Amino acid sequence: MVSSCFYKPIYPAARSYALFPFYHSTAIKFTGVPLTRTPRRSKLVATMEAPPQGYRRNVGICLINRSNKQIFSASRLDIPGAWQMPQGGIDGNEDPSVAAMRELREETGVTSGDIVAEVPFWLTYDFPPEVREKLNKQWGSDWKGQAQKWFLIRFTGKDEEVNLAGDGTEKPEFGEWSWMTPQQVIELAVDFKKPIYEEVLKFFSSSLHPDSTAEV
Repeated sequence: MVSSCFYKPIYPAARSYALFPFYHSTAIKFTGVPLTRTPRRSKLVATMEAPPQGYRRNVGICLINRSNKQIFSASRLDIPGAWQMPQGGIDGNEDPSVAAMRELREETGVTSGDIVAEVPFWLTYDFPPEVREKLNKQWGSDWKGQAQKWFLIRFTGKDEEVNLAGDGTEKPEFGEWSWMTPQQVIELAVDFKKPIYEEVLKFFSSSLHPDSTAEV
């Protein structure tokens, strides 16, 4: 897991809905408006065993609520205004699905969740030059970017379980969190992650039910 370079204390389960004027309550409904951005093709690798060389092996987590209507996103402490879905590095020969559940626990404190779908290929993105320099200095590496396996995980607990201090094994990365629509997740992500998010959410779209009237 990438630790924040600029760490500041946060309170467990810190959340903010006030940042989004269109949020009237915690039970936010999907707008039902399709994504307007034309997805930009990401590099795809079809074999799980062979992510491209030069890329750090990583997992991404699309955490949805029990009604399959909303997606967890959190704001980074080190990049003001940047929100993202949880993600983190794969340790050694660790199975990606195990890494996904571990990273979810470390970053959000969430342990109540079931893996319901997986993108069957690797998705990669390149670091912008300034990000590559900072992260490789931090990691002592020379990665061009990250190769990610993405998992759709259904949250089976209650919101009170979310703790942005994580499980205490890593420094916190996030300052606030919210349930969002797919469009909001993409719009608030940093630019170099938007193509990946578009691909991921398109792949998982059959498991999302924006028009569902089920309660959270």
